[in-house]
Amino acid sequence: MKPIPHLVFLFLFSLNFAQVQKDTAFTLRSEMVKVARKFPSAKLVKIESSEKVQEIINIEYQKLQGRSLFLDAFLGNSTHRNPAVILIHGGGWKSGSKEMINALARSISQKGFNCFAVEYRLSGEAEYPAAIYDVVNAISYVKENATRFHIDKNQISLLGTSSGGQIAALIGAKYPDLVHSVIDIDGILAFHHPQSKEGESAEKWLGGTFEQNPEIWKDASPLTHAEKVKIPYLFINSQFGRFHAGQDEMVGIFRKNKIRYDIKTIENSPHTFWMFDPWFDPAIDHILKFLNDQFKN
Repeated sequence: MKPIPHLVFLFLFSLNFAQVQKDTAFTLRSEMVKVARKFPSAKLVKIESSEKVQEIINIEYQKLQGRSLFLDAFLGNSTHRNPAVILIHGGGWKSGSKEMINALARSISQKGFNCFAVEYRLSGEAEYPAAIYDVVNAISYVKENATRFHIDKNQISLLGTSSGGQIAALIGAKYPDLVHSVIDIDGILAFHHPQSKEGESAEKWLGGTFEQNPEIWKDASPLTHAEKVKIPYLFINSQFGRFHAGQDEMVGIFRKNKIRYDIKTIENSPHTFWMFDPWFDPAIDHILKFLNDQFKN
């Protein structure tokens, strides 16, 4: 076999690197600058590591054609099997990282829940439904390693923020036996909806406009699958209605089918309220009350 010429090798390497190069538009710094324009007193939340929680960073849960995907685990030191919370970051399906939900993961794990922050393929690397399959595989991996992670695999909640909230709500609906509750933090429930203002980010993830791919837009909307929901949902909303597109219709179906749900609103807040003081603590209070009601009462 002839060796690959140096320039060709560099081209192939750069091509492969480009395929997994992440969009860095959504970072802690960029969001702080954005939020500070309207809320100058807002401060990024920083939750320090705790001696009571073991943090295991970058556990490989999936490998696809040489591409590894990782999750971070936040585990109580007790050998008691705790309920699990699997966290999905936001970023418009195109940006963000699992590290951006460390504050949530650390805070929740310090209250007796073992947390897992999940990396998934973004739209620049793979279109819908790749991210859904990634998170489903991460959930399965956590379940398969329940003994190692000291979790009760029959007590798993899926929590997502923004586009991660949409992913969480969709998985809870499409795979009704996979998890046991869903927490959707300001994530839309219907893409093609009068309230929705999703544009290029949704089009990039869904492979085109609604007119080009109507069935994909419908399939990616949790509202489409609401009749299959069996588990409790918690919706935590910002003041911006566009991030709740489809919520009224979805909870109407829940009421009809006697599915438990709750809606909490963080008033006068930015969309990314879960990242900032003074809105972080009220959001955590809603999350912990919901989790305790589900798993510890």
